[in-house]
Amino acid sequence: MKFNRMHFQRLSFYFSVILFAAVASDGIAQSSQEKGLEIAKERKLRDRGWGDSVAELTMILRNSQGQETERAMRLHGLEVLDGGDKSLTIFDEPKDVNGTAFLNFSHAKEPDEQWIYLPALKRVKRIASRNKSGPFMGSEFAYEDMTAFEVEKYTYNYLGEDTVQNRKMFIVEQTPIDEFSGYTRQKVWIDQERYIPYKIEYFDKKDSLLKTLELNEYTLYLDKYWRALRTEMFNEQNGKSTEIITHEIEFKTGLEDSDFDKNSLKRAR
Repeated sequence: MKFNRMHFQRLSFYFSVILFAAVASDGIAQSSQEKGLEIAKERKLRDRGWGDSVAELTMILRNSQGQETERAMRLHGLEVLDGGDKSLTIFDEPKDVNGTAFLNFSHAKEPDEQWIYLPALKRVKRIASRNKSGPFMGSEFAYEDMTAFEVEKYTYNYLGEDTVQNRKMFIVEQTPIDEFSGYTRQKVWIDQERYIPYKIEYFDKKDSLLKTLELNEYTLYLDKYWRALRTEMFNEQNGKSTEIITHEIEFKTGLEDSDFDKNSLKRAR
């Protein structure tokens, strides 16, 4: 077949269009960091608007031999749009922890603020930012684990997909920005449909797997908000674990900002 000048012009045009499309497609493709951030933003967006809540819980501490210690507690939460949520944890039983109260102010860009009231000392103690990696009330949860998820606290990297509890998951690595975090990074398995976490792996300062959090028995509230009724933190290095069981949650209870201040710690009953 003979090609004249018109044929070559047409072929040249077609190749130019294909090349442009390939370059354009490559230019707009999401990076793993962008996709990880997008998933994190959607996760936060899906859980906006709940207002306030009150929950009754049991904390079960298990040592490496499986021996258990139970604690009864209540959790009050207040959503603060664009400012970081607030929470107040009150311990009721057993007698040695009765009246202990923990107040947390989560912040998106600044260090979280945390205080604990110890009845035996009859005083409120502030938790320093550099001590946030310490154990919360002797459990396998650290103080920093007790704060609300805020997108700005981390940088992100999308790692891929997986299946957990027969549900398709995104796997996102999030790296804490706070220099005093006890973790180098966290791997989070997030439900692709509901954008809620089912599993989190925490890596220590040596980048070794330290703990694994599993979230189970998700229940839907107000036709929008998913809450895990069982969460368990496994310490992969010492064999201990802590499980938190939620017995009841009530939303829109009328809690206000004034219910979450340092003075509320002493009167928490």
